[in-house]
Amino acid sequence: MSQNGLAPRRTAHFLLERITGHGELFSELVSAGALSSLSNEDRARAQRITLGTLRMLDRADRMLKPFLQRRPPLTVQNVLRIGTVEIWENGEAAHGVVNSCVEIVSASRRTSSMKGLVNAVLRKIAAERDGAWDRLPEPRLPNWLRSPLISAWGKPTVASIERAHAAGAPLDITAKASPDLVAQKLNGVLLPNGSIRLRDAGQVTLLDGYENGEWWVQDAAAAFPATLLNVQLGEKVVDLCAAPGGKTMQLAAQGAVVTAVDSSQKRMTRLQENLSRTELEATCVVSDLLSFNERGFDAILLDAPCSATGTIRRHPDLPYAKDGSEFGSLIQQQSFMIDHALSLLKPGGRMVYSTCSLLPDEGEVQIDEALKRHKGLTTEAPNVAGISSSWLSEEGGLRLRPDFWAEHGGMDGFYMALLRKPA
Repeated sequence: MSQNGLAPRRTAHFLLERITGHGELFSELVSAGALSSLSNEDRARAQRITLGTLRMLDRADRMLKPFLQRRPPLTVQNVLRIGTVEIWENGEAAHGVVNSCVEIVSASRRTSSMKGLVNAVLRKIAAERDGAWDRLPEPRLPNWLRSPLISAWGKPTVASIERAHAAGAPLDITAKASPDLVAQKLNGVLLPNGSIRLRDAGQVTLLDGYENGEWWVQDAAAAFPATLLNVQLGEKVVDLCAAPGGKTMQLAAQGAVVTAVDSSQKRMTRLQENLSRTELEATCVVSDLLSFNERGFDAILLDAPCSATGTIRRHPDLPYAKDGSEFGSLIQQQSFMIDHALSLLKPGGRMVYSTCSLLPDEGEVQIDEALKRHKGLTTEAPNVAGISSSWLSEEGGLRLRPDFWAEHGGMDGFYMALLRKPA
């Protein structure tokens, strides 16, 4: 690790700049090599600083506000945010944090004149009384997302969701077989739906059973749609929008004859690597969903492209990289996908529609409208382990939220519904 922590903090600042200033996603930046110049230890630290700052960004801004007469340029604001979170949330020594932050702003001609401001503000932040950080409200979502969620679920529920976001997410995995034995071997907790939850997992690829394909990473909520579909041995099933393949592997492990469809060759390559590692089989097709026309499937899993607002506890960059402007086109695309997918289903067949979204327009409303468009189409009551009756929605779907299973550490937000096509 770099001696004074400058390298990971500098990289974290770069990542924050690209996310909050340019709307880029953390995963895309990492894939493009943003962390590649760092040592393994500094790479992990830069990632922790970036995601931790994003998770606590609203609280950091509240802490900083009394010490700023006016908001500084975004690049300086991001330095101050990193410094505040490092000192108060991460418990780092103030001296080293302040020096790194001053050095970051000093390195740019555009911001070097503000090094005095950064130095003075962060020293005042560090001198705040014990408990000042914890007395601040839980970090709130940006208003562009918070407002529609309040309209849908109410303020108390949104506050619970925000608490779950601030807590972050443990690592969940799905076992190919014998989840109880895998949980024992990894010292994990077996969740009510059969997923396994790991605390302080460390590097995933080094864990026992990863290399020989005994399990794969998959949030517990994301494991519900394939379970809900309840495929039988030998059934002909298609997983639409399949990559990176967690649901495809679930379906294959249950004995279905699976076709996996995804529009991206890069994502499909990753899916094929996962199938190879787990020694599971599926026919992989690179195709736009609306151009895929094979018919006669017994069952279909459509995990549609969506806002991904249910995954913020694991991806705290989303509310700051997005602004909701693309949601209208996503919602329209989802309805087209539902209609096309139903045309691929044999009479009497069943389909699970799901999205990792907290917005009813991408879940409950989509199914309400699909039932109106398709005569004879029905929903079937979810019958899977681990759910509460309070999670069931009026139109017959299943609504999962980050504040559910709080005693276990929460879950991603998801919506899913099991549809039955008329015979």
